[in-house]
Amino acid sequence: MFRIAEVLPPEPNLAWETTLQAGVTEVVGGLPWNDRMNRGDAPWDYMPLLRMKQRYNDAGFNLAVIEQRPPLFKAKRGQDGRDEEIDTVCTLIENMGKLGIPVWCYEWMADFVVHRTSRTIESRGGSLVTGYDNSLVADDQPELGPISEEELFDNLRYFLERVIPVAEKAGVTLAMHPDDPPLSPTRGVSRIMCSVENYQRLIDMIPSPVNQIALCQGNFTLMTDDLPGVIRHFGNQGKVAFVHFRDVQGTPDNFVETWHDNGKTDMLECMRAWRDVGYEGVMRPDHVPVIAGDDPNQYSAYAALYALGYMRGLRDSVYREKH
Repeated sequence: MFRIAEVLPPEPNLAWETTLQAGVTEVVGGLPWNDRMNRGDAPWDYMPLLRMKQRYNDAGFNLAVIEQRPPLFKAKRGQDGRDEEIDTVCTLIENMGKLGIPVWCYEWMADFVVHRTSRTIESRGGSLVTGYDNSLVADDQPELGPISEEELFDNLRYFLERVIPVAEKAGVTLAMHPDDPPLSPTRGVSRIMCSVENYQRLIDMIPSPVNQIALCQGNFTLMTDDLPGVIRHFGNQGKVAFVHFRDVQGTPDNFVETWHDNGKTDMLECMRAWRDVGYEGVMRPDHVPVIAGDDPNQYSAYAALYALGYMRGLRDSVYREKH
């Protein structure tokens, strides 16, 4: 059975309390960028990571995934300086291995990462969700010029050939996050992690037990009309290291985020698929709405509780079914 997790910042806040009160102890963390005790160390160095992990542990949490990255924009474009960027990733992974943090979630979005054209779309009861409308940004031109999908694949192979041996030695699994939105090009910039076929290409590119994926249901449901089938496709290969539980309405070029029970996906069938493939990693809710009482400048503490309860209800129900 998979473990339910929540994303929490490196410093204690209200969500630390509400998450524990919801009975969730698995944590997806970031990097300690603003740690007052870094004393000149980088966020991927051993001591800042150790202090961050100890804070989680002292509060009753287990740090299961790191879902932030050192800068990699030169590496993605194959520019001068990419080797130094890749060195920082290797340092992060080595230190994660020393600290027993088993999964690193990364992405391969050149120039900019997750992109939305609105973060204040009204949903039920006046809650606020995010959305993307490609027509608003389709004519935007990349400042650094075009880059082809094959160039991105070539640069990804170069990156993985450096990093995977380090990850294998450290015992850290790499989990590739989808492009968000899963659309190529986006704002004039090519994308490659935006189709089921390209994810299979990633897995086949460098066969290794640590070369795996982060299956964000919100992105993948925009890539396929059969998300449970895709879960089974990758899950039966043992290639899913991390899951984002979320949903959307719309198409890759025009969609809105939804409450987790109000999107286009059959979440119950997805949960059955996770059961059937024997997934035992962590799954966390993602992109929850902003609701009454939430601080709009921070990730929700309150709407996340709804998502956690919905996940647990679905999980416990399907694991009690006879199949």
